[in-house]
Amino acid sequence: MTFVSLPYEPRVIAATEARLEQIYQTAKLGLKGDALAFALDMTPAEYRALVSRDQMAQYAEERGRAEAEAEMAGVLRTAALAGDTKAALDILKHTHGWVARQAVSVEVNQTISITAALEEAKMRVIEGSIADANLLTAGRTASDGDAMEPADQGRSAGLREAGVPVG
Repeated sequence: MTFVSLPYEPRVIAATEARLEQIYQTAKLGLKGDALAFALDMTPAEYRALVSRDQMAQYAEERGRAEAEAEMAGVLRTAALAGDTKAALDILKHTHGWVARQAVSVEVNQTISITAALEEAKMRVIEGSIADANLLTAGRTASDGDAMEPADQGRSAGLREAGVPVG
């Protein structure tokens, strides 16, 4: 197997007038970063190297963005002046930092009767004590609810007295 050397000649990227015009037009379209470099038929590393070597490349990019923003602002302003309220609100919000006032008004008119509230509380207490009494009477325990024989015998319903035969 033989090794064949592939010729490699690095591209020399310079900020020519044509290249600066390409950067300007591409940035004006809204492209940035790697997409901008690829649209210029450059690798991102080549574009970063060009910008670091020549400040005019960075200037062309920034100027393209600024002019595109100015054009869009003009279009939006024209629409707002023509009566487009959505465009007018967007200008107010994004350009001038305007925020629509948001007020929430909650009004509750309700009278509270102390005597009625006390009566309801009293009924709940009475109902609660009756319910508790029903749970604990009729041979039930508080812990497991098993049936109990009458309180005088004091043992669970399923147990027999000592000495009584099974069966």
